[in-house]
Amino acid sequence: MAPKGPYKLVTVNTVPERAKRLIGRVVEDLKEQYTIQHVANCETIDAVEATVKEIQPDVLFCASMWTPEESARIQQIARTNVPGIKTHAIPQGLQVEKGPDGVVEYLKEHIPQILA
Repeated sequence: MAPKGPYKLVTVNTVPERAKRLIGRVVEDLKEQYTIQHVANCETIDAVEATVKEIQPDVLFCASMWTPEESARIQQIARTNVPGIKTHAIPQGLQVEKGPDGVVEYLKEHIPQILA
């Protein structure tokens, strides 16, 4: 069966190299099921509106460094500017508690529900 997608993904992470590395691992591990293209990363909340307007991504992930309030704001900005976008906030502190492997495992478990 062909993978679903392609899905254009934007991440919101203050450490772009980490976002690229972690999403790269997730994309590689899920490539049989999904075609996910990591097209951009926003390092600040202020960058989200312009980025999603320009790129019109299918999916946006908030990294675990954002508070629940910040993640909610980021997701609201994305949904306001791209109707139908799927958004997800990685739980705050997950990277600190479980490290990069924990984040990769978390995303692999949740992506099927997020994209459904």
